[in-house]
Formats: sequence, C-alpha cells, structure tokens
Amino acid sequence: MNQFTTLEIETSYNICTIWLNRPDVRNAFNDVMINELIAAFKQEGLRTNVRAIVLRGKGKVFCAGADLNWMRDTAKYSYDQNYEESMLLAECFRTIYKCPKPTLAIVHGAAMGGANGLLAACDFAFCEADTSFSFSEVKIGIVPATIAPYIIKRIGEYPSRQLMLTGQRIKGSDAETLRLVNKCFKDIHETEAHLQATIQLLLTSAPKAISLCKEMIARIVNELSEEEIPDYTAKMITETRASEEGQEGMAAFLEKRKPNWIE
Repeated sequence: MNQFTTLEIETSYNICTIWLNRPDVRNAFNDVMINELIAAFKQEGLRTNVRAIVLRGKGKVFCAGADLNWMRDTAKYSYDQNYEESMLLAECFRTIYKCPKPTLAIVHGAAMGGANGLLAACDFAFCEADTSFSFSEVKIGIVPATIAPYIIKRIGEYPSRQLMLTGQRIKGSDAETLRLVNKCFKDIHETEAHLQATIQLLLTSAPKAISLCKEMIARIVNELSEEEIPDYTAKMITETRASEEGQEGMAAFLEKRKPNWIE
C-alpha cells in the first residue's frame, strides 16, 4: 500500500475516506498532494472491498486551492516544466472524475480556486451553509483552466462565466442554487446524516453496475456521437442483463429477497 504524506486514508465498512491532510496550510495542494491524490484514487478505485470513496479535508477548511509557495516556485520553471505540472493537475481531476467507485466530496470552511475542481470532479458534493467558494484565479492574473471542464459540466456555461470572470465569493446556499454542490446543510450534523443516507442508497446498488453506469454517462456526455449512442446503449443493456449481477438482481426481485451485494 502507498504511504502518503499529504493524505490520510481510512477504510471502514467498505467506505474509503481520503482526507486532505495539510491543515497547517489549509489543505492547499502542491505537486506532492496532486501526485498522491492520483495514486490514492487509482488505488482505492480498484479495491474490491471499497464500495464508495469520500473526499474530505482535515482542519478548518476543505481546501484553500493551490499552495502559493508552490505556485511561486513554478514561476521559475521553463514552459515545458510548467506544462508538465499543469498536465499533472489536469490528470488529478480526470482521475477523480473517471474513478469507477462512487465519489462524494464533503466540503466545509472554504473551497478556493482549484479546490473546486476536486469537488466538481466527484459524483456528489455536499457542504455546510457557511462554506465559502471562490474562483479567485483571475484576481492573481491566471485562469481556472484545468478545473473548467468539471465546473462547466456541473453548473453550465453562463454561471461559470459569472463565477470565473468576477472571482466573487459565494456561500453554501448559492453554491447549491448554482448546482456547484448537490446539497447545502445548516451544520455538520445534517451533512453527516445526509452523507450516511446517500451511502446507504449506494450500498443497495450493484457495485459493477454502478461502475458501468458511471462509465456510460461519461462516454455519452464526452465521447460518443449521436449516431453511436443507440448502438452503445443497446449493447450495454444487453450485456448487463446477461451479467452475474443482472441475473442475481432480477432473480432477487422475482423471489422477493435482497440481492447478494446487500449485506
């Protein structure tokens, strides 16, 4: 198992929690954390005993975005070095987005700049009402480029223009209205209760079917042409009907019992 220095990983009852663990710098990410996030999501995404992955932050905030000391160092890089590190960050968001397991971000305190890419790449994002969100890149003369694909998927073009061009700070209720998060709650207790309720719903669904469903949605949205979609979806339902999970699920329904993936 990988040993991480910027993350803490816990697994309990088939749920893996990946904690951003740099609370002294408000969980700001640097090249080390980016590499570790890629490794962690790939590692946990392949574990057969993991049914869902929760992303959280230690300390007072979820994530303050990029570590400014690291950003300052990159100013000294060549174009090729800067490009390589930017590609690494893009790969981090892509790895989370394409993770075969359901992913849930629990956001508290603040999500600044690139932190929004982490939560937007997850399947679900929940926050507390007093959480602050900001796309502050334009305030320091840069662009929220690598997070943009996932933000635009979540909230659409014109809300993205509003947040990215102004760099304005919004709170949890506005983030919910804009659909940057799925749901905003008044405090941590309500957030935790909803997280557990969502996890319980996920645990009643077939694990391989969930992974295939995630893959299907991503391919329909990102890859397939209108002409390719009917053939792809017909093959998907044909194959899943004949699969071990599909046969077990239909048998369980007809026999009025729980399928074998429900403990």
